[in-house]
Amino acid sequence: MKLWLETSNFPWSPERYHYTAEQMMLTLFPGERPEYPEGPLPRDMSGETNAVIFTLHRGKKQTNVSALVFQPCGYHNGVVRFPSEQLDEPPEQVYHTVQHALKLAFYKAGTALLGAQPPWGALTGVRPVKLPARALLAGKTPKQAQKELEKEYFVTPARAKLAVDCAQASVEAQRSLKPGQVSLYIGIPFCPTRCAYCSFVSADVGRTLKLVEPYVERLLREVEETGRVLEEAGLSVYSFYMGGGTPTTLSAEQLDRLLFQCEDCLPLAGCVEFTVEAGRPDTITREKLEVLARHGIGRISINPQTLEDQVLEAIGRKHSAGDIGAAYELARAVGFNCINMDLIAGLPRDTVDGFRRSLEGVLALGPENITVHTLALKKGSRLMEEGGRIPSGDEVAIMLDFSRELLITQGYIPYYLYRQKYMSGSLENVGWAKPGTESLYNIVMMEELHTVVSLGAGGVTKLIAPGNILRLTNPKFPQEYLSGFDKVLGQKAQIKTFYAASTQ
Repeated sequence: MKLWLETSNFPWSPERYHYTAEQMMLTLFPGERPEYPEGPLPRDMSGETNAVIFTLHRGKKQTNVSALVFQPCGYHNGVVRFPSEQLDEPPEQVYHTVQHALKLAFYKAGTALLGAQPPWGALTGVRPVKLPARALLAGKTPKQAQKELEKEYFVTPARAKLAVDCAQASVEAQRSLKPGQVSLYIGIPFCPTRCAYCSFVSADVGRTLKLVEPYVERLLREVEETGRVLEEAGLSVYSFYMGGGTPTTLSAEQLDRLLFQCEDCLPLAGCVEFTVEAGRPDTITREKLEVLARHGIGRISINPQTLEDQVLEAIGRKHSAGDIGAAYELARAVGFNCINMDLIAGLPRDTVDGFRRSLEGVLALGPENITVHTLALKKGSRLMEEGGRIPSGDEVAIMLDFSRELLITQGYIPYYLYRQKYMSGSLENVGWAKPGTESLYNIVMMEELHTVVSLGAGGVTKLIAPGNILRLTNPKFPQEYLSGFDKVLGQKAQIKTFYAASTQ
């Protein structure tokens, strides 16, 4: 889709608005990719069928921001007005005013042409919970926060309530945090096989077995250095999360060594939550679960994604639905009383009825947490490269609506929510929990409530202080992590420097 911004009247450079225009384009026309034509705007646009022209006109009292959208079915001009005096405010505030107007103008024109509105309305970005959380912290009621989403961003009532419910969990978590606390993530980038939908940093352990032990050895060293820096900075760990990949791809002995190192080196005395993603049932053994239990891991994930065997085959899983139930029962027998299970709506060869059976099957097991994801078609995934039939956005919407209604009736509450690019139907991922079993790590990480220190390949440490976020990125792949390990250790010192500067 061609995107033209009439540059002469826009405050700030037009490139500053590209991200906003692109996000709304993906929401309204998810199959499109942005183009920014060079040269002046053509005088004759009569033959144009896939373009947007953004303009801003300042009058004495009112300023108009318009988006003229061209599609094969015709064209429509969306206009948003605001008082011109708002253009005389501080520059950053002016930018946000114009950005919001540009987004809504595009939304009005696009939805008029499409004849339909997306479920999240004009709300874009990964974290739709931030707006209602901000409203609640400012003293607004949940009903007022919901109405704000519906009226200002055209979010459907069901999605607006979902966001507000998650915002209440976010606010409660935020109020429980104390200065000097951080959360900690340890990444294990190995899986037994690579799932077709996966674009995460994970390696097929069958092909990279020789890297696993060297990786664990370096990770032990990174844990040691991280613990030293956190202690010197006066920081303690609030929540601990080991993810992947699939952490239980490691042997029981490797898990034992790693968790012993964490206990010896990290400031865990005040840690309120310990989570490990057991993930794939074909990596779960009694010995590994007993190791996790001995080290005080209170919450694990067993992630089927689906209970339909033909769908498991289509995504490249080498286990059956029956193996999932067996792994779950084994975890209960070992003593785990907080288990999360993930499902994905929209997987290849799945159907609305198949997804319903999967959710009902998971509910019959009785996990404390259920996370319902929407399939996101990402670059780097085998599914994206190979193509093939997947459920439509309308079918996925039915799956998610069914999950929301059923989970509520079964006593689960939504507690964290996020969205991604290229999600089927422009929908969402939602974590559901029995009251009192919410994952605090998921909340603080997703809502950026405090620092998350990340270890391992692909780890992104996000240092957070009032008005300041600094990202420290580890090498992405296991081989790069091993070869660039000196840099990994070296940048840990920036944690201490960041906190020293933030307290001045």
